Amino acid sequence: MIDMRYTFKSLFILSIWGCCLWACSEKLEVPKEPYGPGAQPLGIVVDRAQMPSPATGLPGTEVTINASGLLPYEDELIFRFNGEGADIIEVTEDHVKVVVPDFASTGITSMTVGDVVVFGPQFSVTGKINPDPTFNAAQGTNNGVSKVIFTNDERMMIVGAFTNYDNKGIVRPINRIARTFADGTYDASLRSGTGANGQIGEIIPFDDGYLIAGAFTGYSQRGSDISNLTKIHTNGTIDTVGVKPFRRPDQLDTTKYYPRFNGGFDGFIGRLYPQGGGKVVVGGNFRYYISRRYDQPNRLETRDSVIVDSVEVRQLARLNSDGSLDKTYRFDEGTNRSWEGGNGNAGTLYHAAGNQAGKLLVYGNFNRFDGQQAGRILRLKADGTIDETFNPGGSGADEAVYRADYNPATGKYLIVGSFRSYNGTPVSQMAVLNEDGTLDETFVPQSFEGGEVTFIKQLTDGKIIVAGSFRTYGGIARNGFMVLDQSGALLVGYNATGLFSGYIEDIVETTSADGRPALLIHGLFNQFNSQPANNLLRVLIE
Repeated sequence: MIDMRYTFKSLFILSIWGCCLWACSEKLEVPKEPYGPGAQPLGIVVDRAQMPSPATGLPGTEVTINASGLLPYEDELIFRFNGEGADIIEVTEDHVKVVVPDFASTGITSMTVGDVVVFGPQFSVTGKINPDPTFNAAQGTNNGVSKVIFTNDERMMIVGAFTNYDNKGIVRPINRIARTFADGTYDASLRSGTGANGQIGEIIPFDDGYLIAGAFTGYSQRGSDISNLTKIHTNGTIDTVGVKPFRRPDQLDTTKYYPRFNGGFDGFIGRLYPQGGGKVVVGGNFRYYISRRYDQPNRLETRDSVIVDSVEVRQLARLNSDGSLDKTYRFDEGTNRSWEGGNGNAGTLYHAAGNQAGKLLVYGNFNRFDGQQAGRILRLKADGTIDETFNPGGSGADEAVYRADYNPATGKYLIVGSFRSYNGTPVSQMAVLNEDGTLDETFVPQSFEGGEVTFIKQLTDGKIIVAGSFRTYGGIARNGFMVLDQSGALLVGYNATGLFSGYIEDIVETTSADGRPALLIHGLFNQFNSQPANNLLRVLIE
């Protein structure tokens, strides 16, 4: 599923990358010189260990790089800051002086003469997004972080695929769930035991505890009878109930304990949306709803009998507070199965409030939904039926939509994916939609090169953050992370960060320990601003 905590794209990335990010992020290698040992290319000599003067600065700063052998190539020399061309103001026998360009970003400098490239030292461009020194989780996690929520006592619950948090899980693994204080410091008081035996993709407050979901069959002392979804108490222990299983008259009458929340699914669950009356809407890559009966005999009348029931339910369902299936939502009791759903991967985005409260945006890689033609995006009403007031046109997106976001302040949807057009209008992997599903033509995306766009989010002040594997945007070097204004243009001062490598699952607006605006970024990544980063970090934003 796409934005159901892990997009169908990020799920594959998560399983492939796994713990290798933890290892490879311990030491980032500077790009090697493209030449073998021997004479320096063209006689140009640069000591990369000698820092520029100054070593950091804003766009417009004059920077001197010590280098020899450049003077014969003065007229054809091209200088770049992390791929972005710069004005050269002086070339001498022992140095070159350049001006940091407007959209330069932190990274390696380079000098080009014809098809020969010589790498220089690293230069740090000063911008309006910087690491938060008050965040105390420098080591992050050893695998992906899928969800972070804040508790009522100003702590954080963090779930994902990790087994280590900030190196606190070396002796005893921290299996896919952790609790921290607001500054990221690990809270060892969470009683999660052995945790989950598979990825936790989602966590939400529910009743007097939390619902957790993902791809796991056991949690702590309960090593079975869980189908990717269960309820835990606020202290991290699983919520169980005593049951007297069926036994023959000659067997002892004893009580056994099973998960109280009796409901789950046969595939990955990535989204949980709490609703009124204790109900919850569930989204994921599943085909069957699963429940268990503990107090009835099975065919052989064996002891401690557990009978598993299943009902065909695809992609979306609504459950009651005890985990039972709510058959009033997207279900046909005549056939005893759910409605058809999408004929391909489908992610969801829920409206908790505002004009579209209770509605659900569905997007992904499908061209039919509930038997109707659909262009990879549509909206459902609160009762689960298709909302005809959302109109993406006859064709919608021509290729997959990876991620969607909604900003209630602007009433706009933002989508990214592999698509190149929306309802016939050319767009470049990114678009902004009006609340009725039509294209907002005031947002003009520029062209991407070097990779895909996998994440987009609009902050409350209107800034748009975009991430992926791309290397340029509109011909300007942007290494997988950028900040745009509401027209789609790069926002001056916010695009100085260096190389980003990986996948962002979400960004949470928060504050630093000293009250400054900050962004909590989490997902599956090993580099941010050309520095090691292990799936979780907090940055200050001006």
